[in-house]
Amino acid sequence: MAELAVNRSASEFRKGIQAGISIAIGYAPIALTFGLLAKTTGLSIGETVLMSLVVFAGASQYISLSLLTLGTGIVEIILTTFIVNIRHFLMSTALNEKSEEDHFINKAIYSFGITDETFSVAAMKEGTVTTGYMFGLNLISYVSWVVCSGIGFLIGASLPQTLQESMSVALYAMFIGLLVPSMKKSIKVVYLAAIAACFNTIFTLTNALSSGWAIVGATLLSAVLVEIIEGLKKKQRGGRT
Repeated sequence: MAELAVNRSASEFRKGIQAGISIAIGYAPIALTFGLLAKTTGLSIGETVLMSLVVFAGASQYISLSLLTLGTGIVEIILTTFIVNIRHFLMSTALNEKSEEDHFINKAIYSFGITDETFSVAAMKEGTVTTGYMFGLNLISYVSWVVCSGIGFLIGASLPQTLQESMSVALYAMFIGLLVPSMKKSIKVVYLAAIAACFNTIFTLTNALSSGWAIVGATLLSAVLVEIIEGLKKKQRGGRT
């Protein structure tokens, strides 16, 4: 009976690995770019790999590089990345309803590896999601991200110094690349980005807040304001009906 359980777990783990191969391939160029930009930002290879090991969140890591470039303090960086990743609470809660019953520690371990991509694959899987499947799915994605981050740093280190310094412009291109697809899908995102930009500009020009706290404050205020507006719109629609 125990041997049967072990074989089943191994089979589920392999299925998770197979399902995660496409994610790992997709992560490779993004992680390579992160490693390259981390080098031009001034991080060491140890710091670059450690960030990928501990954070494992593409958008947050890119934002962190930008904030580090601005000289932002650690508290502001942590708060900003927390706000960006707060959606993971919802994803983990939704996936918990689909996953098999298991020890809390096992769930806590594989929940660390949940990203937008691994969540989508796990959520689309038919039937119950097993622990072995989640470990396989997350592991191959995680290894790809961490290893390619280190390789990207080494590639960046081999570039001429002038080219390394100019690569910081790619950070802004990456943010635009992340934002534009979302803006195309929802007008709400357009309002959110525009309002956040206005708040950040006001805070920066008036020196009301430091660069780091300006980003945090602008993000929170714009999110709250947009949700209030959306709530009022829904009430108006409800009143008309």
